[in-house]
This record gives sequence, C-alpha cells and structure tokens, in this order.
Amino acid sequence: MTETKTKPKWLKIRPPKNPEQYDQIRKDLKKLGLATVCQEAHCPNMGECWSGGTATFMIMGDTCTRACRFCSVKTGMPEDLDPLEPSKIGFAVKKMGLDYVVITTVNRDELEDYGANHFAEVIRTVRKMNPDTLIEVLIQDFRGREDLIDIIIDAKPEVIAHNVETVPRLQRKIRDIRANYEQSKEVLRYIKEKAPEIYTKSALMVGLGETDQEVVDTLEDLNKVGVQMMTIGQYLRPSQKHLKVEDYIPPERFEWYKDKGKEIGYLYVAAGPFVRSSYKAGELFIKNVINANRQK
Repeated sequence: MTETKTKPKWLKIRPPKNPEQYDQIRKDLKKLGLATVCQEAHCPNMGECWSGGTATFMIMGDTCTRACRFCSVKTGMPEDLDPLEPSKIGFAVKKMGLDYVVITTVNRDELEDYGANHFAEVIRTVRKMNPDTLIEVLIQDFRGREDLIDIIIDAKPEVIAHNVETVPRLQRKIRDIRANYEQSKEVLRYIKEKAPEIYTKSALMVGLGETDQEVVDTLEDLNKVGVQMMTIGQYLRPSQKHLKVEDYIPPERFEWYKDKGKEIGYLYVAAGPFVRSSYKAGELFIKNVINANRQK
C-alpha cells in the first residue's frame, strides 16, 4: 500500500539547534544502554528536544508485546527486565540536569504485573537521585487492573498520562486488540478519582479518518472523567507497513482544536502537526502550574 497523500509544506522537520548537545545525549544514552521513545517512535521533535536538553525515557526494553498499527516500536517477546535500569535512568536524569522528566514504557503483557513494580521502582529511584525533578509518566493500560495502577499512583509522580490515541470509532483499526477506548478511559477516570492531586493527561493522533466532531466529542468525554491536559498531533506513517495517512491536518485546524479544548475546560491543550504526547512546550507549562500550586 503506497502513500496517497502528498506531505504539505508545513510538515518540515526542524534540525537540531544545538548539534553538539544532541550528539552528546545520543552517546550518553547509548553508553548506558537506555532507550528513548524519541528514537523508537521516530519522533519528529527529537532534534529540537535533545538539543534543548530533554528526552523521554522508554523503560523495560525496546520491544513491545503489542502490535498497534500506527506505532514504529518493534513487536515481539522482550528481553528480561534490567534490574539496574532504575539507577541508570536516575543517573541519566542527573547527568542531563533535567528539572522535568518524562518516562514511558513498552507494554509487557507477558509479565504477571505487566511491569508495574519495575515502573514504580524507576519512579522512586529517579526521585531519590533527583529530588527536585518533576516526574511525568506515560503508562500502559495494565489491562485496566486497579491494583497495578495503584502501584504507579503510590510512587507519586506529578503527572500520569495514558493515551487513548484515537477517537472511539477508529480504535479497532488502529490499536492492538488488547487495548480499547473504554478501558483507557476507565484507567484515566480511576487515576483522578484515587489521586486527585496527580495531574492527568492523554493524547490523540489526527489524520486517520476521524471527523472534527469526533475529536470534540472525545475531548468532552475525557474531560468528564477528569483528564486535565491533552496533546493533539498529526499522525505520520512510520513505514509502508503501517497505516496510511488519510489526511494532513492544516495548522489552523489544530488551533481550532486547541480553542475547543480550552472551551471544554482543559487546563492545557497542545495541538499542532508535530505535537506529540511528550511535548516540550507542554512540559514547560505543566512545570509552571505544578510549581505555582506548590507555593500556594
């Protein structure tokens, strides 16, 4: 299946502003044997973020047990968990001097706890080694198990994100069969109900055949269960094996999504062609909000 849409002129990936820092981060991560979602997901913002001294760490390996049709992370049977990974992540955060870190993961459905205890240990170790760093985690759905979600909540990250990825109608077409919209929504609802002090966040990709009304309906639906922050970005096809792009959304439509999100009542909405769930401008906003609330 070939790409039928021509990429518009506004979809131009920006080169690193600081190539030396970009190269240094790449070398440091390789030396520590750490994966980043920036690399594994072919993020278009990698040059900009890395040259600005930020990265999103991906824990529990670089192989996912699920096979979502939009994602470039490889699928298969992952290797054993690295018991030194929590310390490696903590050291990398310290070396990079991060005051805000995002930690995400592949799905580990083959593990009894789906990796929840390892994830929590990473959070605790990063906190111990970097007490002033704010921590955002982007979690899997844990098959909706509240006891496993509690393990993440109890580690006390400042922000817990979980992505619904697309509107309800397109879930089966886009996500692995073990994931679904209602399960993801319930995960987000439970987090906010159990720990109202933790900020909650989700993300949507557009350009997959959704309608504007479906995007707005999804924003309203998620806000009702307590989601406070959203990111909306253009789906970009990682390879010919992945779903094709149905439409390239113009920048002015993203501004419209952002305005709609604010009308609905979100604390923050980042929307744009290159916006991803881990988005530097969003992190800056969240950091300012958290610090402001701490000073009250």
